Amino acid sequence: MKQVKHWQDPANALLGAWFALSPWVLRYQDQMTPTANGVVVGVLLIAAALGATLVPRAWEEWTEGALGLWMIASPWVLGFDMHMDALRNATVTGIVVLGLALWVLASDKDYSAWWHHRSAH
Repeated sequence: MKQVKHWQDPANALLGAWFALSPWVLRYQDQMTPTANGVVVGVLLIAAALGATLVPRAWEEWTEGALGLWMIASPWVLGFDMHMDALRNATVTGIVVLGLALWVLASDKDYSAWWHHRSAH
């Protein structure tokens, strides 16, 4: 079996599964917008995280980070910020997803080399 390069990627896959299932767990599945957002973004996060786990590339980490940013912004962009359970879930999960993605990008020498090279000039 192949060694997992970053433990953060399987963690983000689990967070994607949580985000996709959370409307039913937190009982806001009757709210169409946050439910659709949760399912779509959750599935996209699972795909990006599994891709990063199986064939690690920096763009997958950037994708995970972008999805985390979207989770944080989505309650206000999509207008479900008045649904407190959905709002809290999206922002907290998004912060964790973004943090894990940035952690990998900053700590993996293969991914962070371009940043260090650019800042040296």
